[in-house]
Amino acid sequence: MLRSRSLPLVVLLSLAVVPLALAAAGPQLQAFFSPELKSAAYQQRVYSQVAGKWTQPGKKGLPTVGRKTVVQAVIGRDGKLISADVTMESGSKSWDAAALSAVRKAAPFAPLPKDYPLSTLDAHFHVAWVSSP
Repeated sequence: MLRSRSLPLVVLLSLAVVPLALAAAGPQLQAFFSPELKSAAYQQRVYSQVAGKWTQPGKKGLPTVGRKTVVQAVIGRDGKLISADVTMESGSKSWDAAALSAVRKAAPFAPLPKDYPLSTLDAHFHVAWVSSP
């Protein structure tokens, strides 16, 4: 069951999916989790699984620099992906589909930590096309 309540999310992980030295732009994945999830190790594991499944579309599938896709996922206590939906589009259907695919292919995840108090975990994955610093 998809929970529609709005939760404040905690920014924890933000790394370039594919570091691009000397490039003008590149992909960036950020993961945001419900604040009740205190386990940094669990957050890192979920992030790494999604990052590992990222496949960048070709040049024609790239969004404008600064645009991003947001995929909202709900993970069950057993680690199964209950739902995953694009909640913000980047302007590129290929980019949006690649972001959603990465989350879906990364599942199932490890069971939620025993000290996590809720029956499901909300996680948001932001995949942006950004300029290098």
